[in-house]
Order: sequence, then C-alpha cells, then structure tokens
Amino acid sequence: MDRSRVDWGPLGEILHRCPQVVLTSHIRPDCDALGSELAMAALLRRLGHRVRVVNAQATPPNLAFIDPDGQIEVLDDQVPRQEVLGADMLMVLDTSAWAQLGAMGEVIRSFQGTKVVIDHHQSSDDLGAVEFRDSACEATGRLVYEACRHFGVEPDEAMARSLFAALATDTGWFRFPSTNPGTYQVAAELVRRGAMPQEIYSQLYEQDTLARLQLRGRVLARAQTELQGRVIHSAVFYRDFEETGAHRADTEDVINLTLVVAGVQVAMILIELNPGEFKLSLRSRCHVDCSRVAARFGGGGHKAAAGALLRGEYEALKRQVLDAIAEAMQ
Repeated sequence: MDRSRVDWGPLGEILHRCPQVVLTSHIRPDCDALGSELAMAALLRRLGHRVRVVNAQATPPNLAFIDPDGQIEVLDDQVPRQEVLGADMLMVLDTSAWAQLGAMGEVIRSFQGTKVVIDHHQSSDDLGAVEFRDSACEATGRLVYEACRHFGVEPDEAMARSLFAALATDTGWFRFPSTNPGTYQVAAELVRRGAMPQEIYSQLYEQDTLARLQLRGRVLARAQTELQGRVIHSAVFYRDFEETGAHRADTEDVINLTLVVAGVQVAMILIELNPGEFKLSLRSRCHVDCSRVAARFGGGGHKAAAGALLRGEYEALKRQVLDAIAEAMQ
C-alpha cells in the first residue's frame, strides 16, 4: 500500500515550529480540495496544532455535505485577511497555480510565514513554498492519507469520509487510468474506518436539482464532434445559469457526460462563468496531454484532465482551443 514518493520528514520539522496553521485550496473547490483540507485539518489538530480552513470561495451547495460542521470559512466574508497573515504557516492543498487561488493568491503573495504546498498536479507556479508533490499520485487526498500514516495518525470516521470522497471523485470512482492496486487498498482501509461509499455517491450524484438537470440537457444538446468524431465539444453560456437557475458548481463533471460517445478521444467544454469569461475543461482518453494544451492558455492540470480560464469571444476561443487540440492529436 505504501507507494509514497514524498519525503514527509521535512514537513514534521516545519510543523514543529509552526503551531498555528491556515489551510486553503483552489477556487471552485471540488471534493479532492475540500476532503484534503478537512482531513489535513484533523491530522494537524491531532498533532496539537491550531488550524483554520479558509478558502477564497464558499463551498458549493452540492458539496456542503462533506463539511457538516461548517469548518471551512470564506476569506473576507468570515475571516479577515489579517487573521490569515498572522498564522505561522499557510498550507495550500490541491493546487499551486496562481490562477486557481483567486483572492487567496493576494494573501499568499504577502504572507511572511512558512508556506507549504501539498499537490498532485503536473503543472505548477512558484508560490515560494516548500512543496510536497507527487504528480503520479491519483489524488491529493491520497497524499494526505500517506501523511497520516507517516505521522502515526489513524483516520477517524470523519477523516475517512473526507478522504474517500477525495480519492473516489478524483479517480472518477476508480475508473480513470490513475487508479492502481494501491488505490483500492486505501479505499478499503477508509471504508473499514467508517467511510460509506453508497452514502457519499448518493450525496454527490443522486441529489440533483431540476435546474442542474436542465443545464446538463443544454450541454448535451449543444455537443458537436470534429476530426472524424475523435473530438467532442460543448458549451455553457452565462444566460444558461440565469434561465435555468443553476449554480456555477452544477457544471462540475458535466464534461464527462460527453465522453460516453463512441470514438471520442478528447472532450472540451467552455463554461461562461461571467460575460466574456470562460472556464475551459479538457479530458483525454488518448496520447493527448491535456495539461500541455491547457498550458497554452495559461492553465494546467493532468495529462488526462486539465483546464484554464479564458477571456474573449466564444467562437474565437472555441476555434483556438479546437485548433490546439487538433495540433496535439497529430
């Protein structure tokens, strides 16, 4: 089960001199971000640290189940920046990209204490932090689990639930190529410690609103293929949120709906978060490296899944991304 390529010894040395810690993650947080934060917070508290979890954006309503006690706070709304700046350590989980940090990026730039990154993404920026990174790891939650083992902390039921949600979602419920025998061993251990897959799955995928269902319908209706059916693409426009009543978080994983089409090797979706501002999501089931394609637009991620934030006119952006994908497929 022990597959870690991360040396956790230096983290112990850092923690020894940092009793007060703030944890954060990326904007539009997903289950890997949230689950990793909550489990790491529990780990650090067990080690005697004072911990707060502060994100730049609120937890999406459909993921609120992962934080039943409301531990995760929002920068500026609930926590003044000065309180974050006063911590001994600022730990960033599941990203090290400035573009994904939102308002928290400004805090990180001016933070004078120790900065730590725990992440599994290939692409990264220099945050001036001590990094504990394994880009071959299937989820940041897996790294947090390994940190628990290193520090001799056995996950309780709440930690197991958080880590299972992180692991399961970032592996596509154990169907992505990143899944390996150790993934199932860790999952089994988390179930033994109280994680209930059926409940987590139900909370994630069986609590849809009518608005979310209608939004997905629009995505599927707009889907088109190119390059002899090897590339599929779709879009969500700003007006779709207004007309359906759906939330931005309702677009999470919507790109995966397009991957069911036979012959598709690469999927792309542009989501208009605000007028003229689009979130690009990419998925690959072939040799195309999504992180490299996304990097051309200032983004990043993994080989099989990546994204970026773009600004401009939809048709022009769509053509630019599709051309980049076509070039990568040659």
